Amino acid sequence: MPFTDRRVPPPRSPLDGSPVDGDQARWYEEGLGWATVAGPPVGLVTGVRFDVLELPAEAGRAVLRRTGAGATGPVVLAGRRMRLLVAAGSAEELPGLLDWLEWGGISLDLTALGAGSRMTAPVPPGWSGSGAPGATVWLRAPEPGRAVEPSLPALRPASRADAAAPCLVRLVAAAAAACHRERLLSARPRPISQRLAFS
Repeated sequence: MPFTDRRVPPPRSPLDGSPVDGDQARWYEEGLGWATVAGPPVGLVTGVRFDVLELPAEAGRAVLRRTGAGATGPVVLAGRRMRLLVAAGSAEELPGLLDWLEWGGISLDLTALGAGSRMTAPVPPGWSGSGAPGATVWLRAPEPGRAVEPSLPALRPASRADAAAPCLVRLVAAAAAACHRERLLSARPRPISQRLAFS
């Protein structure tokens, strides 16, 4: 009986057409040079090429309106949280910056992810699944093939020639103010008409 070549069929793509985790990881590793952690979901390692400031999405929207497009790097929306990518090492600077800006000791819903952390990788822009409800998505995506680090807010010496680069101090100040405002608004008592309607 002759030997027949039984080849293993190639893996089928998911029924919904969404990218396979390996494809997504490859997009980050090869296109941006970012380290990933196997999923699902695929994770992006923080503290190496970038850190992350995380705040409530409403406060994040206020920051984006107030600071404009040139004041932030890439931005991610993850449910009710917004993540602003900042220069690596910024997470360590956050507590000192908040103290210096006189926000120290005030309860703010503003955190940072740095060395030893990771965040869920958003579906790359233009891929199917990037518009799914509740999906982690890019609001301002990085561009593959371009260095992301120069566009990230960082602590910069005053003598630095690149004055147009985003400033971490300004971003943290805007984020702290927006987080505090959101906290105050959420603690505000409801009007009597609303309280009676829910009684």
